[in-house]
Amino acid sequence: MNESLLRELVPAVIGVLVRRGADFASAEDAVQDALIRALATWPDDPPRDPKAWLVAVAWHRFLDAARAEASRRGREVAVQAEPPAGPASATDDTLRLYFLCAHSTLPPASAVALTLRAVGGLTTRQIAAAYLVPEATMAQRISRAKRKIAGLPLDQPGDLGTVLRVLYLVFNEGYGGSVDLAAEAIRLTRQLAALTDEPEVAGLLALMLLHHARRSSRTGPGGRLVPLAEQDRSRWDTGLIAEGVTILQTALARDRLGEYQAQAAIAALHADARSASETDWVQIVEWYDELLLLTGSPVVRLNRAVAVGEADGPQAGLAALAGVDPGLPRYAAVTAYLHERAGDLARAAELYAEAARAAASVPERDHLTREAARVRQLLKA
Repeated sequence: MNESLLRELVPAVIGVLVRRGADFASAEDAVQDALIRALATWPDDPPRDPKAWLVAVAWHRFLDAARAEASRRGREVAVQAEPPAGPASATDDTLRLYFLCAHSTLPPASAVALTLRAVGGLTTRQIAAAYLVPEATMAQRISRAKRKIAGLPLDQPGDLGTVLRVLYLVFNEGYGGSVDLAAEAIRLTRQLAALTDEPEVAGLLALMLLHHARRSSRTGPGGRLVPLAEQDRSRWDTGLIAEGVTILQTALARDRLGEYQAQAAIAALHADARSASETDWVQIVEWYDELLLLTGSPVVRLNRAVAVGEADGPQAGLAALAGVDPGLPRYAAVTAYLHERAGDLARAAELYAEAARAAASVPERDHLTREAARVRQLLKA
């Protein structure tokens, strides 16, 4: 794909949207969404008229955003028109709503999706990305879940494991974007931990705290993505790390290991290292082995390959990728990294560029594009 062509078309496409009635900021946002979709689809299905394609997609994005904003304002007006509320208790029912949405008649995946959409505040697109499925598929799943529980009494709390999964996904979405979502997930998980002594609840809270401790170091100027190995560890929140480690140790002492405890143990090992070079990758591989036994997750298998590459060398990491689906998000990025460490710079540059085209966000795409350019420069040196 000709990325220079995309850059040249951006001002013209923005101009078309503005002339159609969009304000400049909304037009810019809509065009950015269209560019991300173009990077994902054009390599396999290039349009005959790139500009017309971008205008059509960006205009639809703008209309969707405008309708959502109009709906939000309508709800605000309706609320303002209501009479003042009477006396009420100062209770927070959010966590209870999470449990009610995790209805016993729904499969766990459907209950999670419905709760994320109805209570967690995530969009259908965000939920689909978390489950690695098309947006249309997730929309159908949520609609079926709504129909299934329509008219049923919601007086029985749902499954704890389902609620933990929802909180985990809400935090992940916030960790990658909205601070409010991440903070809300931590707040609710703290409430849940105060209500139960289940080790996996404590494990999830520890995992959130350990990851949240690194938040301020994950991005640089202009939202530039900073990989873990390059982060300024002096900016990590040592108070959150200490709290997370203490909670995790107490949970592990119960000897009822679950996936959130295992993930938290991996995060704790990263937090314990004073520098990237001092990371105990051997122990991290061992925890990934435990996590793989618990979940069988292809994403865990992919992340384990990185850890194996650090512990036993890049060729071992590449061998660990055997059987991992190449269609997984970040598969190309992981393979590129391992090929670079193995000295195959030409292949690494190709894979970094491929990963950039498939990136799910602008910061990730820009980071991978820079990595591809850096490796190409090494080839010329």
